[in-house]
Amino acid sequence: MAEAILALESGLVLRGEAFGAPGESTGEVVFNTAMTGYQEIITDPSYRGQMVCMTYPLIGNYGINDEDVESRKVFLSGFIVKELSRVVSNWRASKSLGQYLEEQGVTGIQGIDTRALTVHLRERGAMRAVLSTEDLNPESLLKKARAARGTSGIDLVKEVAEIESYPWEGSGRYHVVAVDSGVKYNILRSLASRGCRVTVVPPTTSAKAILDLQPDGLFLSNGPGDPEAVGYLIETVKKLIPKLPIFGICLGHQILGQALGGRTFKLKFGHHGANHPVMDLDTKKVEITSQNHNYCVDVESMPQRSVRMTHVNLNDNTCEGMEHLEYPVFSVQYHPEAAPGPHDSAYLFDKFISNMKKDQ
Repeated sequence: MAEAILALESGLVLRGEAFGAPGESTGEVVFNTAMTGYQEIITDPSYRGQMVCMTYPLIGNYGINDEDVESRKVFLSGFIVKELSRVVSNWRASKSLGQYLEEQGVTGIQGIDTRALTVHLRERGAMRAVLSTEDLNPESLLKKARAARGTSGIDLVKEVAEIESYPWEGSGRYHVVAVDSGVKYNILRSLASRGCRVTVVPPTTSAKAILDLQPDGLFLSNGPGDPEAVGYLIETVKKLIPKLPIFGICLGHQILGQALGGRTFKLKFGHHGANHPVMDLDTKKVEITSQNHNYCVDVESMPQRSVRMTHVNLNDNTCEGMEHLEYPVFSVQYHPEAAPGPHDSAYLFDKFISNMKKDQ
C-alpha cells in the first residue's frame, strides 16, 4: 500500500497506509463509536465535509453489499481506520471496502493509532485536517489543514440534497412530504413500511409548493453541517408549523428548533455512533440510539410556554428531543431508523403516524 498522511490543524501528523482512491482531501475529523455498520456510515450524507475515524479497530471484514447504502454516493471526505481487513467474508458482499471507496473517489488511511486520535479529538474537539497520498510534506499539509473550510456557517445541505422531487416506492393511507436535506434511505423505508406514500422534495421547496401536494404530514430529514446556514428552510418550516403534523430527525430537529424560536450551538466533538444512551423523560426508559451530528438545540433558548424537551442525552445532558405543546409537531436529535444501530426508538415513526391520523 502507498503511504498516506493525515495532518490536523492542531499540529498532529499521523502517517499510515492508503486505501481507496489516491488523492488529497480536506475535512473536519470526527470519531464514530459504532462497532459495525461502516457501509451505512460512509454513505450517510450527514458526513459531508467531514472525515470519519472509526474507534473499533478492525473495519471492512464483511465487505460492501448492494443493498445497505443509505444514499446515492459517498459524501464524506476521508475514512480513517486502525486496520483494514484483508479478508472479506459475507454471503452478501459484492466488493471490498477499499474497492468501494476507490470507485467513489474517497481516500482512506489505515495503520494509525485511532485510539490516540480519538483521545486527541475528545480533548481538543473536532478539527480541520487534510488527508493526502500526494503531498507527504508535513509542513505543507499543516498549512493546508489550517486553511481548509470548516462546517460553521456553511450551507452543506445544497451539496447533498437532490434538486428534483421524486416519489419513494410504496403506497398507503398517509401522504408524507419528506424534505431532503441529505435524507437516509432507511428513513424513507421506515415511513413506507408504515403505510405512508412518500414524496421527497428539495430543501428549497416553498411552503406553498409543499401544501399544494396536499400532504398529511411533513418530515424534516437529517443532513450535514450548521443549521443556521439553512435559513431558507427555517423560514419555510415556520410557515408550516401551524398547518401540518411535523416530524424532524437530526438536522430536521435543529431546523425545527430554529423555526420555533430557539438557538443551536456546536458541540465540542459531536455525537457519532450507535451506542448513545438517551432517556425518554415521560417514561424514564433509556434507549440506546444511533447518532450523527455536531450541532445541538439549546433547550434553554426555546420558548418554554410552547415547547418542551422530551428526551435527554445521558452522556452530556443535551437536548435529544422536543415537542410543541399545541401543534402535532415533534423531533429528535438521534436516528430512530438506525442503519446502523439499535431499533429502540422505532416507535417514534408510529407516533408520527398517530399524529397524522388525529389530524384527519
